[in-house]
Amino acid sequence: MADSSQPIADPAPTPTRAGRPLSDELERLTRENSLLRLAVEEMPQGLSVLDGQDCVVLANRHVASVWGVPASLLEPGTTFQTFMTGARASETEASRQQPTPAKGSVGVRRREWLTHDGRSIEVTVTRLADGSTIALHEDITEQRRNEARVAFHARHDPLTALPNRLAMRDELKRQLVRNTRGEELAVLCLDLDRFKIVNDTFGHAVGDLLLTQVADRMRACARGTDYVARMGGDEFAVFQCGTQQPASATALGHRLINALSEPFDLGSQVAQIGASIGIALAPFDGDSPDALLKNADLALYRAKAAGRGTQRFFEPAMDAQAQKRRALEGDLRQALVDGQSQGQLYLAYQPQVDLKTMQVTGVEALLRWAHPTRGNVSPVEFIPLAEETGLIVPIGTWVLAQACRDAVQWPEHVRVAVNVSAVQFTRRALLGEVMAALNDAGLSAQRLEIEITESVLLQDQKQALGLLTELRAQGVRVAMDDFGTGYSSLSYLRSFAFDRIKIDRSFVHDADRNPEARAIVRAIAGLGASLGMAVTAEGVETLPQLDVIRDEACTEVQGYLFSQPRPASEIAGIIERIAQNQWT
Repeated sequence: MADSSQPIADPAPTPTRAGRPLSDELERLTRENSLLRLAVEEMPQGLSVLDGQDCVVLANRHVASVWGVPASLLEPGTTFQTFMTGARASETEASRQQPTPAKGSVGVRRREWLTHDGRSIEVTVTRLADGSTIALHEDITEQRRNEARVAFHARHDPLTALPNRLAMRDELKRQLVRNTRGEELAVLCLDLDRFKIVNDTFGHAVGDLLLTQVADRMRACARGTDYVARMGGDEFAVFQCGTQQPASATALGHRLINALSEPFDLGSQVAQIGASIGIALAPFDGDSPDALLKNADLALYRAKAAGRGTQRFFEPAMDAQAQKRRALEGDLRQALVDGQSQGQLYLAYQPQVDLKTMQVTGVEALLRWAHPTRGNVSPVEFIPLAEETGLIVPIGTWVLAQACRDAVQWPEHVRVAVNVSAVQFTRRALLGEVMAALNDAGLSAQRLEIEITESVLLQDQKQALGLLTELRAQGVRVAMDDFGTGYSSLSYLRSFAFDRIKIDRSFVHDADRNPEARAIVRAIAGLGASLGMAVTAEGVETLPQLDVIRDEACTEVQGYLFSQPRPASEIAGIIERIAQNQWT
């Protein structure tokens, strides 16, 4: 029997590592390994580990999913080459960062692969020092599509899908660099005629549809090697290379003009527009994209001035004329600084005489420019320039204010008429500017008459008529100038009750000698009388003309017979002289 008094021996100590039992360590490692495997499986990218012989050691399920292959191809021991053959992929892009790291070194390389079904797969390979590799696999197909989409939209017009100005310029530059033999290259700049009327009349949706059809017709007219682009708005461009010039450009220009002159079916509307074209040839008209496009645009400007629906080749004189125009624009800007005339711009006034009382009932304000070195610049020269550049807006504001300030000096029965351009009518601020001019001068609204031409209503008839109605509601009178010279003048008389219509001087000039001209004067005077509108005949210079105008029952006359346009300081005296019948 054992001696119970002997002490019981202590159990053998449990092996430990770093002071912890091995069982706990193994449990911890097992848990960490499980978490690691779970993390690898749940990664959004595919992950694979290859040994030094490029055989699979480990691969998560996303690798097979990314490549669209059976999971059996990723069993441990499968070679990477076998896997790629099964995936039927081919490398499409060279290394983006580094060459493949040599075995025994550490490095990273990105490679992009294209699968048989058109998907893009990016593989980021990290080679370790022992020759094994860790690779991340990611499907970047959508990323590549988005990048391609962004790149396309950056260089193409979203409406017509034609290359844009940037792409056109870059392609033209490449062609000029490639053109080592000095072959002629043609650049055609095209502008649509009457597009703005269609766009404003029928709306932007119809205008966009028209532009897409224009693009389609241009593609059909061009050869496969011609480059067609939309430069913006209703401006397009084409360049040709490797053809006989200028014959090829001339032929293409004719095809484009003819094609774009045919009617366009726009659903519920049919529109007929046209096109004007300017052409520049390299290397004669420029050896850079900017020079060629500039000179083609100058030729386009000349084509539009020639009556539209035609084409013009660039000539050096056009550049000289453009430089002269730019210089004139700079001088005009200098003449009006901060909305105020610098003493060069001034108003002259021409009386309007009532044919019954032979008294002055109004004066028309006419803008004049006394240039310090050029002398008197014709309004025919600088007013269209002011409208094209937008300078007519600040100039028009100044004219309104100055005319109202001048008019308060004259008898209260004398009104002042101010011409307002179509450019000014595109701005809602015009009503406020008119009222500000009246209030600042202390002039009654009934003494101001706004004169417009048909072009104002052609821009945006609905907006223009709305603004005219608001002006009338404030007491301002409204007159239609140059009546009879437009296409739709009669229809506008139905849309708005003008206070006055003015017969264009071209009819008055021959009224005493030409029966047809006299018949037009009679018809307009009768029309005005039946509609309750005053009728003023412009350009009366002789007594025989005055007799005809009086016989045909016009209301008022205006012209050199009574007075040339004179400064504001002389108008009071002219009013008095005409009242005393001292005008002949």
